[in-house]
Amino acid sequence: MSQRQMQGQPMIILGEDSQRMKDKSAQEHNISAARAVAESVRSTLGPKGMDKMLVSSMGDVTVTNDGVTILQEMDIDNPTASMIVEVAETQEDEAGDGTTSAVAIAGELLKNAEDLLDQDIHPTAIIKGFNLAATEAKAAIEDISTEVDPDDEELLQKVAETSMTGKGAELNKELLAQIIVDAVNAVTVETEDGEHVVDLEYLNIETQTGSAAGESELLEGAVIDKDPVHEEMPTAVDDADVMLMDTAIELEETEVDAQLSVDDPSQLQNFLDKEEQQLKDLVEKVEATGADVLFCQKNIDDMAQHYLAQKGILAVKRAKKSDIEFLKEVLGANVVSDLDSASEDDLGHGSVSRDEAEGLFYVEGSGDEAHGVTLLLRGSTDHVVDELERGVQDALDVVAATVTQGQVLGGGGAPEVEVAARLRDYADGVEGREQLAVEAFADALEIIPRTLANNAGLDSIDTLVDLRAAHEDGEVSAGLNVFTGDVEDTLETGVVEPSHAKRQAISSAAEAANLVLKIDDIIAAGDLSTSGDGEEGGPGGAPGGAPGGMGGGMGGMM
Repeated sequence: MSQRQMQGQPMIILGEDSQRMKDKSAQEHNISAARAVAESVRSTLGPKGMDKMLVSSMGDVTVTNDGVTILQEMDIDNPTASMIVEVAETQEDEAGDGTTSAVAIAGELLKNAEDLLDQDIHPTAIIKGFNLAATEAKAAIEDISTEVDPDDEELLQKVAETSMTGKGAELNKELLAQIIVDAVNAVTVETEDGEHVVDLEYLNIETQTGSAAGESELLEGAVIDKDPVHEEMPTAVDDADVMLMDTAIELEETEVDAQLSVDDPSQLQNFLDKEEQQLKDLVEKVEATGADVLFCQKNIDDMAQHYLAQKGILAVKRAKKSDIEFLKEVLGANVVSDLDSASEDDLGHGSVSRDEAEGLFYVEGSGDEAHGVTLLLRGSTDHVVDELERGVQDALDVVAATVTQGQVLGGGGAPEVEVAARLRDYADGVEGREQLAVEAFADALEIIPRTLANNAGLDSIDTLVDLRAAHEDGEVSAGLNVFTGDVEDTLETGVVEPSHAKRQAISSAAEAANLVLKIDDIIAAGDLSTSGDGEEGGPGGAPGGAPGGMGGGMGGMM
């Protein structure tokens, strides 16, 4: 607690339930929490990485080795640990892949920083050294990267295969890689200045269980997993005029409860007839626009379904909002919210067909304004297809980043070993204690090849020695083949990663580590001790069991 001696008595200015941890204790606590997060996902790294089974409080089971999914699903209540989770989320948003690498590097940076703190090196010197090292590391990655032609489909397929290796999509990675490259090409446009822009908003992913992953396919247009609302409706319409709605076709309920008194049955029938006429009027408004297909995001009343079927209009109700938004792009349509103002100009144009065996609608647009493709992923069970979708989504992101950024480098730990060697050379020219921080940064990067070796059952020390020797001989792309244990040119053997993901991982890890290191005081408004030992720090002191007691619980992770 902040205290001031007044007339021989300490003045306590924080509440009774407040707790405080400062200086060495705060640093140790923060570093321990961050390292616990990194260690929780490290075993998932690489082609030989293991999977995690995550069971939610509701009993939902997720089996995955995707770093960001694991961290998001875990019940983490430690504020410092949550900051490291943000590293994975940022990496996922910016690069699409490399989340486990980013978190592992952040954890190792803090581990090495703790050793420097024990040597009485001030955090500001460490932070400055880390910033220097991160800048130099990103420049080194730029230097060792290889330019890639966006039209080089073979190389793009290798990028996709590398991303999917070790994930649920690995068994069919060659087929899926080809589909992924085709999908990215379908939504890539070249700007006037020669830049390639990939807009994944025009690519939709649909999943279906009951088939093998090898039966996945790329389809023009959209795939809607819905049934017609009435069995008398047509199931296929060529040259269709399609209306998209985000409001229900049903009678509006009154805002207040109302009672209706009738004197004889004819009055009740008259009331029902008026309701029926109102629904009929709504359907006629749909027909008046010229629409012969209707996709509605909300409900369609049973009576309205009957009238739509009578008029030969194909209708689907309760379509997903994401499907409606995607159909808007595929068909070049506007989403109708009010039938009174709907017109022919709001309609989209294309063809709608149905595969009865699969239970799917295929919607393909026509005209210049229509664009969009759907990646239909198939798997045997929900768990299989969910993990397949995560792997494919990562591969899509890295291929898109490769097309946009135009740079790749070899995988298998090759970039980290090369950059680490260059950082050690760079450290010789850095003055002051920052030099030790730059060297610590270099050592931290080598956690990637060491972890790859450990997860493959190989000796990490021998592997690192062999990799360093190869890079000293000028083999910039020398990486680890986790299947054979050999050191080889990973760029030539097809283990290829986008440079953008590496730069982002280093940048995110360094910023997160520096953020944690800059904290020397934790003031909590309430009891953050989750150790369950019953000890609590009194006002003016650290919580009982510090450094681990303050927010130590991480959902059973540690």
